[in-house]
Amino acid sequence: MRRFSMLLAGAFALGACAPARTPVAGPADVPPPPRAAEPVEPAEPEGADPADAASTAPEHWWLLDAGTDGVRGTSVERAYRELLAGKRPARQVVVAVIDGGIDLDHQDLDDNLWVNEDEVAGNGKDDDGNGYIDDVHGWNFIGGPDGRQVDHDTYEVTRLYARYRERYEGADPDTLTGAARAEYERFRKVEEAYQTERQETTQMLQQVRAMDAAVDRFTALLRQHLGVDSLTVERVRAIRSPRRDVQQARQVYLQLAANGVTPAMIDEELERLDGLMQYGLNPSFDPRPIVGDDYTDASERRYGNADVEGPDPFHGTHVAGIIGAERGNGIGVDGIAPAVRIMAVRAVPDGDERDKDVANAIRYAVDNGADIINMSFGKPFSPRKDVVDAAVRYADEHGVLMIHAAGNDGADLGAEPSFPSRVYEDGDTARNWIEVGASSWQDADHLAAPFSNYGDHEVDVFAPGVAIVSTIPDDGYGPASGTSMAAPVVTGLAALLMAYYPDLDAADVKRIILESATRYAEQPVVRPGEDGGQVPFGRLSATGGIVNAYAAIRMAEGMR
Repeated sequence: MRRFSMLLAGAFALGACAPARTPVAGPADVPPPPRAAEPVEPAEPEGADPADAASTAPEHWWLLDAGTDGVRGTSVERAYRELLAGKRPARQVVVAVIDGGIDLDHQDLDDNLWVNEDEVAGNGKDDDGNGYIDDVHGWNFIGGPDGRQVDHDTYEVTRLYARYRERYEGADPDTLTGAARAEYERFRKVEEAYQTERQETTQMLQQVRAMDAAVDRFTALLRQHLGVDSLTVERVRAIRSPRRDVQQARQVYLQLAANGVTPAMIDEELERLDGLMQYGLNPSFDPRPIVGDDYTDASERRYGNADVEGPDPFHGTHVAGIIGAERGNGIGVDGIAPAVRIMAVRAVPDGDERDKDVANAIRYAVDNGADIINMSFGKPFSPRKDVVDAAVRYADEHGVLMIHAAGNDGADLGAEPSFPSRVYEDGDTARNWIEVGASSWQDADHLAAPFSNYGDHEVDVFAPGVAIVSTIPDDGYGPASGTSMAAPVVTGLAALLMAYYPDLDAADVKRIILESATRYAEQPVVRPGEDGGQVPFGRLSATGGIVNAYAAIRMAEGMR
């Protein structure tokens, strides 16, 4: 979660203290929270030519083919062009998107929404008797019966810290025995994690505030020097002045531009960090009373409301479009899957999702006919993992394929797990589960996105997750990066296979996707994270591959 702030701080430090150089990082490759889900919108400086950025993603690169297009995408366009031309999908596939909300009115999604045919919209009745009133397009587990919504929420580490602190702050461990002593030890670990995160966030907030003030000064100075109201990279690069303050301002502007950093992005990061201190890391903040459930009762399932858009549907709308934006309608973007129906299940706030809501969202999706569940979220603590495990088992037993984003901390999941996970508390594992890391279009050394979590046992496969253009609210389109984007790429491929090959079950589809992935196992790559060391790509996932729609369809055809 801190990597985007670190990118800003690093770019600013280089610009302020060193000669401008070709940057190592591409534009805005690094996502802010939620932990596994929040996208970044890359942007150029005001008036800049995109060619001035260190790297520019090829248009629709995630759909392209390494052989025919020279881009390590997923070969989706080649598959439609060469293998599926003239063929029609055999069935509709229902995909549940558990996320922060979806814009139901988007022009590129509205015809591909799941509709509960047995429910009458807006009549205030549970017509189909499933326990959820007016759930025409899905359900919202973080809304209240009065129509209010949970927008911000705390991080799970904050909730745990607040709970344990009430019991054990100032306690003498020598007086504790048994379960109390074990819980006290958990409190100390949680306290350390919370205090570390709060301290680092505080430091980053101070740095970004200083950066914001400095950039305001520098841009004002450059405008004054040039006698213009707006700046462009071309104008600033042409400045030749003996004044040291102008030279420094020029240097900072060009370095930030080379890293794809704009004043607007700095403002957004400042707002994010302020929000983190106000909500995510604030032990006194508790929005749960809005929902009106008995939060201590993990077995409770009938709560929430039918507003599946929520206060900020950016993330879920972007995820949904990658999977199933309407194909061939002449507008916007094409989703990967045809004949798809998107079921919106809202359970992810601006902060960490809660285990009870995640479990209920999974069960709702299964009970209402989802074939696939996309989960572009995650967190490092799961206090009611048993409840989530039971829901994952339920989905697994019903043959529902679950696809989960590995997370954006540049971490080894073998050492730093992210939840939910396929591994149950008893050591067993979910069969119908795919864990997805994020790949990039850049050179082979940077095949793995620098933010992506990884693990040769924990992550199954990689998929494109950098600068993915998809639907955003209010009929818009824009880029975002994260394993949150990589997971729906795989979900879209799974739905594509199920649509054209209806005899395939979840286990078949998982096997095809993993076995048909293009292998780059021996390719040396920069390992995600902060150390920058090189490892074989095969050390980052079980397959050492990137999903390939063309190869997957050929394999499915052979099985048929």
